[in-house]
Amino acid sequence: MSRSQKLLLLLALPLFLSGCKTVSGVFEKKKNIGPCPAALVLWDAARKVEIHGADKYDNVGFTAEVLGTRSFCKYSGTRPLTADLKIDMAFGRGPAAVGDTKEYKYFVAVVRKNLAVIDKQIFSVNVHFKPGQPIVRRTERFGRIVIPRAKENTSGTNFEIIVGLELTPEELEFSRSGKRFRVN
Repeated sequence: MSRSQKLLLLLALPLFLSGCKTVSGVFEKKKNIGPCPAALVLWDAARKVEIHGADKYDNVGFTAEVLGTRSFCKYSGTRPLTADLKIDMAFGRGPAAVGDTKEYKYFVAVVRKNLAVIDKQIFSVNVHFKPGQPIVRRTERFGRIVIPRAKENTSGTNFEIIVGLELTPEELEFSRSGKRFRVN
């Protein structure tokens, strides 16, 4: 390639890059034709508390709490709805916790509102607690959750994205009892 061809290519490069930026900018500015599915935390599965022995603070091991969710979606003709999801979580290390690392499991489910689960997947997050650190906060991000739509006019309000922690039967019973232990 000659020197003049290289120079021409170098000068043309910003033009090509600006064209890409323009196309993506137009796509991002296009408004959705309908609302996004609600992203919710399942109340029964919003908190996890490990208790070693009697129900008292000194026996609390590791804890977890789903603090909230945020979703952003995009409609595109008759294609499935796509959603991005952010889940805010807090993890605690109580007085009875053993070790400085804990693996927590949580689920993300897409449901047809008041009808049926379309898909449910379980994920893991490994949390490391530094010495003297009782709480770790984290935001988990999911891009491109695909939600099928039968027709172009099927709205996102017909669906929900539900998030919760995987619990043992004992942890679920504790959660439903209304008792709370939070590592401060």
